[in-house]
Amino acid sequence: MNRRVAVRLMLLSAAAVTTRVVAATSVRVEEARLWSAPHQTRLVVDIDSPVEHRIFPLADPNRLVIDLARADLLGGLPLAAADDPLVAGLRSGVRDGTDLRIVLDLKQPVRARSFLLPPNETYGHRLVVELAPRQAAAAGPVRRSASGADGQQVREVVVAVDAGHGGEDPGAIGPGGTHEKAITLSVARRLAVRIDAHPGMRAVLIRDGDYFVGLRQRIELARAARADLFVSVHADAFKDPRVRGSSVFTLAHGEATSEAARWLAERENRADMIGGLDLRERQDSLASVLLDMTQNATIEHSGLAAERVLGRLRIAGEVHNPRVQQAGFVVLKSPDVPSLLVETAFISNPEEERRLRNPRHQERLAEAILAGIVEYFSAYPPPETRFARAGGGGGERRHRISHGETLSGIAQSYRVPVQSLRSANQLHGDRIDVGQELVIPGS
Repeated sequence: MNRRVAVRLMLLSAAAVTTRVVAATSVRVEEARLWSAPHQTRLVVDIDSPVEHRIFPLADPNRLVIDLARADLLGGLPLAAADDPLVAGLRSGVRDGTDLRIVLDLKQPVRARSFLLPPNETYGHRLVVELAPRQAAAAGPVRRSASGADGQQVREVVVAVDAGHGGEDPGAIGPGGTHEKAITLSVARRLAVRIDAHPGMRAVLIRDGDYFVGLRQRIELARAARADLFVSVHADAFKDPRVRGSSVFTLAHGEATSEAARWLAERENRADMIGGLDLRERQDSLASVLLDMTQNATIEHSGLAAERVLGRLRIAGEVHNPRVQQAGFVVLKSPDVPSLLVETAFISNPEEERRLRNPRHQERLAEAILAGIVEYFSAYPPPETRFARAGGGGGERRHRISHGETLSGIAQSYRVPVQSLRSANQLHGDRIDVGQELVIPGS
């Protein structure tokens, strides 16, 4: 009798050990996030270790099933946004006693893919499921309202405004917890509104929400919109929190112009890896893109536009470097669209972080960037645009005075003598007034 009891106790003990081992090897699903973008929806599942999984669709009604082997859901699932074009809701349940099943209720049939991501400096292990409409429409940037053409055969100048980071990629995070992705989107939206309000110009927002867009996809979206200029807005960080001021960058042929420029480019280029794209892909095509760029005026015009924007930022506030910087930013590698990257400030600096969160300061930044863009197009007007009709590129141009501008600064921006500026506008001194419109004589 005692022997049977002893054997039973041993068996129960072994079963308990086995149960503990199985529990210890279960994957913990810690959190899940849903990101809705115009061209796709992303489900990101935080896990404590890699997980075996499979996904498959079901019809009538449309659903996507995600099975995770030996996994436990610790918290709840996110709610789908009402305006999400693909996902209506999420639910979960236990399958076969050990597996986790997540079901996405869909608004339409989808194409889906999944992949695992290893830990990085921002996140741990992740399972990413990407959904796109089965009948995929041509994905494009978010078009803003047009300002209207001035007569027949006059097109608008198109400016692609790119808010850096987004979605899974928060960008730099300030000491007060401010996410770069939120600042860049706010400034980009303000800039787009100003571009649309300017006669003869139209903005397209590459990102108009909190979602991830790959670096090369940003380039492709700008090209699809036939942009005349690509402006990427950032507010990055540096290892020294004392570093401050705004900067403007263009693409470098080779070495970066400074250690800070190189460091910032390397940090920005990691965005694709955070979002789940491998920067090592397509290096050959990137090399050919750079070769193409050297055969046209794209890099030259990137620099000309960057100089104008930097000059305006210098008037609006402190700049980190008085010259346009160059570095190997992937997002600037468009072969045929002049491209520049604006670091509005260093969010790693506590004082600048507070300033970046101020709506009025964001407005000043947007005004400065717009003024630089207008100066560039006035000096180098694209054909068949209102700027070309106004006589840019050697003819008569006009400039409206903004806060903080001086006559000598305007003359320097347009590369004309101060005396010529005085004569063209019948000025007897250097006094100018905000809102006053100046005629800019040919250089």
